Amino acid sequence: MSFDTEVSALTHDHVFLGEAHDENARRTLWVVLLTTAMMIGEIVAGALFNSMALLADGFHMATHAGALGVAAIAYAYAKKHARSRRYSFGTGKVGDLAGFASALVLGIVALGIAVESVGRLLDPRSVAFGEATVIAVVGLLVNIVSAVLLGGGHHHHHGHGHAHNGDGHHHHHDDNNLRSAYVHVLADALTSVLAIAALLGGRYLGWVWLDPAMGIVGAVVIASWSWTLIRDTASVLLDTSDAHLEEEIRQEVEGPGDARITDLHVWRVGPGAHAAIVSVTGAADHDTIRRRLAPVHEIAHLTVEAR
Repeated sequence: MSFDTEVSALTHDHVFLGEAHDENARRTLWVVLLTTAMMIGEIVAGALFNSMALLADGFHMATHAGALGVAAIAYAYAKKHARSRRYSFGTGKVGDLAGFASALVLGIVALGIAVESVGRLLDPRSVAFGEATVIAVVGLLVNIVSAVLLGGGHHHHHGHGHAHNGDGHHHHHDDNNLRSAYVHVLADALTSVLAIAALLGGRYLGWVWLDPAMGIVGAVVIASWSWTLIRDTASVLLDTSDAHLEEEIRQEVEGPGDARITDLHVWRVGPGAHAAIVSVTGAADHDTIRRRLAPVHEIAHLTVEAR
């Protein structure tokens, strides 16, 4: 084997996109179109019928349309530049960056909805409950359809166990770009339900205060979701280590007793894909360590330093 052939055989790419990247991109684009159409309808109807709950749901959906648009762009950008030498570990984190950005915007919008709702509580206004309820129901149906579209490609986590050590660990395989889109839709479905409850309460029970009150509840839900996604995506962007995966690597390498890990770095580089740098000392050589870690399928890029 020539030197060039040997080097070519050892060369590998750094494409760490999710397994369903293209399918998730298509799902997201369809939901962008649905959400944008419904967003326009809810905001116009909320302004015409003077419903804060409906306006809150519409503006919430507007943030979804923006976030979903960012998600769609992120999918396209990640695929286009997946093999670019500019990105040392590929573009697998582009979706996490998009999710982080959309979560920040969503938090700001939640604050705006809360402020407007408090103002409506202090200064109640008449609401066209019947017409607003019809629009809110249509919005909920759109949210349900969108959730079904995105739900087919969304997975919370996978568990696995290796027969040779009997241990089972759970590692998050989320595509945070799809996750941000999916939870946006679920959160919007919840605010639609709150809007419908508020409008029915106002129409049949005379509880005019319930409309802005539900706006406040919706703002709290949005803010809570925003914080959760900020925390999770920031964790990926800051290369936070996976404690369970670290422990599994240690068991695989040190289990036989002829090697000891002196330095270990594990971080996520894409949906379900991690990179690892493992420095070991002992009798086990480089190839032996690689064979031991082969069953750990979360490791997509492995660097072994054997001393």
